[in-house]
Amino acid sequence: MNKSQIRKKILKIRKQKKIKKFTFNFDLILNILKRKKVLGKIIGGYYPYNYELDILQILEKFEKRKFIITLPRIKKNSQMNFFQWSTNDPLVINKFGIPEPISKIVKYPDVLLVPIVAFDKNFNRIGYGGGFYDRYINKIRKRKKVLTIGFAYSFQKVKKIPTNSYDIGLDFIITNE
Repeated sequence: MNKSQIRKKILKIRKQKKIKKFTFNFDLILNILKRKKVLGKIIGGYYPYNYELDILQILEKFEKRKFIITLPRIKKNSQMNFFQWSTNDPLVINKFGIPEPISKIVKYPDVLLVPIVAFDKNFNRIGYGGGFYDRYINKIRKRKKVLTIGFAYSFQKVKKIPTNSYDIGLDFIITNE
């Protein structure tokens, strides 16, 4: 299957399942940060959209531990930046229907939490097809070291994701299993 076929299939399954609640082992995430010697306190999160795995509880826990939370805002030319956000701050809906922060404070995350449509055992991922995260990870890695952690349901795992030179694999993928 090509990326488009995989995307279509997994998005259909994800929508049918409509999983509302998911409990995370937050200590597991903290252990990953400790093991990878992540010293920075800036977390790049995402606001769940289109039945994505809801990580808002993780962002709240990071915020309680004095991490700076950021969310992406999409710019022109399939680019995005991350802007400081608190769980108490309002959001605005962008042209894709995705909530974005209204902050003007750009922050470069030390840890990037990435939504996933499909993934494989080699930590390759498929998103919605715009290349936003691949471009952003490539851009930020020219500035600083960033740890990438994807979040998905276990049923989103496929045998093999076809990749090209633009695709950037993740460091970790956390699932419900």
